[in-house]
Amino acid sequence: MDKIPILRMGAFLLVTIQVDLYDRLALNLEADLVQTVNKTNAKGVLIDISAVSIVDSFMGRIIGNIAGMSKILDAETVVVGMQPAVAITLIELGLPLKGVHTALDVEKGMSLLKSMIDLSDPDEDQEAPEDDNFAE
Repeated sequence: MDKIPILRMGAFLLVTIQVDLYDRLALNLEADLVQTVNKTNAKGVLIDISAVSIVDSFMGRIIGNIAGMSKILDAETVVVGMQPAVAITLIELGLPLKGVHTALDVEKGMSLLKSMIDLSDPDEDQEAPEDDNFAE
């Protein structure tokens, strides 16, 4: 059975889809990715679909589901590398992918994730008591 690799990069997970997804592979990716977010406590998921030439309504829903489930688990999702034809198809299918952030490429996607995560960085909570100590 085929599997899409999920790579951990610090607080983020990187998924590069190099093949057109068939339904079973997409469902397996969804389950594997959500389990990996939970297991690793990842704060961001970057999905590179630059090699994907066709996205149907099922695949669009899977991407939306991944983003929704990741958000519940406190992780942001960014999809990168979307080809214009894929974007047009998603809009024509009525799938705007709410909750999914997009960027042009992996580098810009990582920058976007870092900027989103920095705003709610748990390390800031750890700095607060030190600031309180200075106030006393």
